[in-house]
Amino acid sequence: MYTNSISMQETLLQIKTFFRSERFRKYSKRFAFFILGLFGLLLLACGGLSIYFNQNKAEIIAKVNTKINENINGKFHVTDFHYKFLTGFPYFTLALNEVEVKDNKWQSHKHTLLRAKEIEARLNIWSLLQQEINIHKILINDADIYIYKAEDGYSNANIFKPKKKKPQTNKEKPETTIDEINLSQVHVIIDNHLGHKLFDFDVANLESKVNYDDDNWQTNLFLKTKINSLAFNTVHGSFAKEKVLEGKFDIAYAETGQKIDIHTKKLKIGSDAFDIVAFFNIGKGNSLFGINIGTDILWRNASNLLSANISSKLNQFDLKKPIKVNCDIKGDLNVEGDPKIVVQADIRNNELTIPDGLFTNCSFKGIFTNNFKPEKGFSDPNSAIILTHFKAEYETIPLTIPQAVINDLEKPIATGVVNADFDVSKLNGMANNKVLRFESGHAKANLKFQFDIVNLYINRPRFTGDVDIDDTTFDYFPKNIRAEKTDVQLSFTEQALYIKKIAYKHKNNIIRIDGKIDNFLNLYYDAPEKMVVNWNIYCPHIDVKQFLGVLKQSPAQKKIAQKKPVKGNVNFMTQLKPVIDKCTAIINLKADKITYGSLTATNTHATLQMLNSKVLLQNGTLQTSGGSINFSGSVKPSGNHFVFSSNAQVNNVDIASFLRSFNNFAITSFSPKNIRGRFTSNANVVGLMSSKGDLIVNSMKGKLDFNVNQGALLNFEPIMKVGKFAFPLRDVENITFSDLSGSLNLRGEQIDVHKLTISSSVLNLDAEGIYSFGRGTNLALTVPLRNSKNDAKLATKAERKAVRERGIVLHLIAYDNEGKMKVKWGKRDKG
Repeated sequence: MYTNSISMQETLLQIKTFFRSERFRKYSKRFAFFILGLFGLLLLACGGLSIYFNQNKAEIIAKVNTKINENINGKFHVTDFHYKFLTGFPYFTLALNEVEVKDNKWQSHKHTLLRAKEIEARLNIWSLLQQEINIHKILINDADIYIYKAEDGYSNANIFKPKKKKPQTNKEKPETTIDEINLSQVHVIIDNHLGHKLFDFDVANLESKVNYDDDNWQTNLFLKTKINSLAFNTVHGSFAKEKVLEGKFDIAYAETGQKIDIHTKKLKIGSDAFDIVAFFNIGKGNSLFGINIGTDILWRNASNLLSANISSKLNQFDLKKPIKVNCDIKGDLNVEGDPKIVVQADIRNNELTIPDGLFTNCSFKGIFTNNFKPEKGFSDPNSAIILTHFKAEYETIPLTIPQAVINDLEKPIATGVVNADFDVSKLNGMANNKVLRFESGHAKANLKFQFDIVNLYINRPRFTGDVDIDDTTFDYFPKNIRAEKTDVQLSFTEQALYIKKIAYKHKNNIIRIDGKIDNFLNLYYDAPEKMVVNWNIYCPHIDVKQFLGVLKQSPAQKKIAQKKPVKGNVNFMTQLKPVIDKCTAIINLKADKITYGSLTATNTHATLQMLNSKVLLQNGTLQTSGGSINFSGSVKPSGNHFVFSSNAQVNNVDIASFLRSFNNFAITSFSPKNIRGRFTSNANVVGLMSSKGDLIVNSMKGKLDFNVNQGALLNFEPIMKVGKFAFPLRDVENITFSDLSGSLNLRGEQIDVHKLTISSSVLNLDAEGIYSFGRGTNLALTVPLRNSKNDAKLATKAERKAVRERGIVLHLIAYDNEGKMKVKWGKRDKG
């Protein structure tokens, strides 16, 4: 280490000694004189060139004009020429000021091909001294270039005459080559009226060095420009509008095919980098072009590079992370309309936002094409977005879509297949919590779907396929329904929705359902009031009062019903409640056990039709109280009550048990313990039930005919009062009947008794008049005084009738006296 240090010091000392030596001073002076001499020669050469230009200016200008005009079909005009001293040495730099180039048809279209404040032309000095013009480099500063193509195909760019081919030796260089082209602050417009295309660029800087191989050439070009318009269809707008483009291009031209090929890597467009491969055919009969673009880019950045007709739609969506995209554009610059556009994207573990919601953990491959059906051309109606291998979570619901297609961007329709396997509670994020809420259960779905996209929202989705829901518990709040441990199996087809299985438990009700809805897909959105749900319902047990809650309208429901329909998007979940409210349900009911308050019925069959919260009952039969009932009727909500109508035939039921089941019909003058026998009746009645399902007796109106067989009346106060008054020696506390029948007209609180016949072991009695559950009783009683104890032993009804009114007959009136039943002599005044 010490030795190296000494060696370095010795070397530095030698260098210092050399710079101080006489020898170094001698060489340095010679080198300085050489540089000064060289500079002097440069000045002399430039001065000589300046003198040469000034002496030959007119001749040089004439040759330049001649050289340009012999290559154009038009007019070239330059206001002034001057030589730029020392600029571009060793080349002769000629500056052309206020330059204009116009084609021969300028007067008809008024578009100047070139207007430049200054153009520098750097000429080969050796060629110039030999009376030849050979341009090495062109610099165009502060200029406007306008390339125009008319509807008939004419272009002002055709100003350039075709080159004449000359035989050349291997050593000869092509005539008049331009090795470099630079543009600075140049506005370039390519206005193609034939193809409705408009390209407009503000070129801040363009630098190009050209290498020639006979008629072929290639260049490495640097470009920085602002894109004002890159419109392949002026109706739809520009790609990359108002974006700054900056980068290097490898460009090659092949004369054989008159084709330009372009390659660039990491080209900056706005804030993003792109790899681009492109070609352009520039022959008169061939204007095909192709552009392929690859990048990793944010969705919004990519969308904003597309034309307005596409970006206006795509901007309604978003992807949080950058995506890998490849865009392929192919077309013909002379053909009207859009080019063919194919965009492919690969999305991995991203977040997709759509107007209807958010997809998380989203992965898929996507393709956009504006040529979905090749025979229909390139347009929005023939555009499509194709998604494959889609996996995501929508509102926490995991979804997989093997393939989906969104077709026709003017009136988009989406089709595909969706699979789902999730806990039902995750539906709460999609459903209105004021309508439906799930607590537990699991769902599987395999559905083909189709839906319209209106203003980019999912609208009127339609499904075919299967949905299975197991062991779910949910609340349907408008009807105050809570279903527990419910299983559902649905099958959607084009013809119908098949309900293969619904196993439902609500409070004490256990219901098993299957059925179908014909024409479900067509009626669900357009005419739910025409939808007919055919149910087969089997109930091991059902409580009618609890079931009536399903029919009751909530205040919120009535409020909604008063609103005008809202125009716009209609989705499956938002439409669910109106469909339930409006559709008709036809139910074939079979129940092992039905309870209605104290009434218990078995072996029940009925057909129910539910329409607008109204239930129609037909062909109903049940067994209760030792007999049977056949019935039909209806139940409908009305305010806080239910309006019912019933046509019922009661056959041979135990009267005491039957009366207890209906709370004795609110009759207070006797109770079920006062009567026994077998009751048969035919009733046609309308009335009200409370919100809890209890009969409001004084609301009933209609007709009732009845008779009681093997009857007995025990300790019935009105009869006991009459008996004690008229027959003190007879047993009026324990009366048996050979005939107890009547025909009544119910009208609310009062009953018109048209005929009440009592043939008993104590007395016979006929009654007619008014019986009231409240005030206003006025019954006329006809009571024969003869003892009827043995009438029941007579063989025939005719014999019993013949002796019925023998002897003395009393006429009494049972009337209301301040809420108490009173009896007096006399006949009822019918007037």
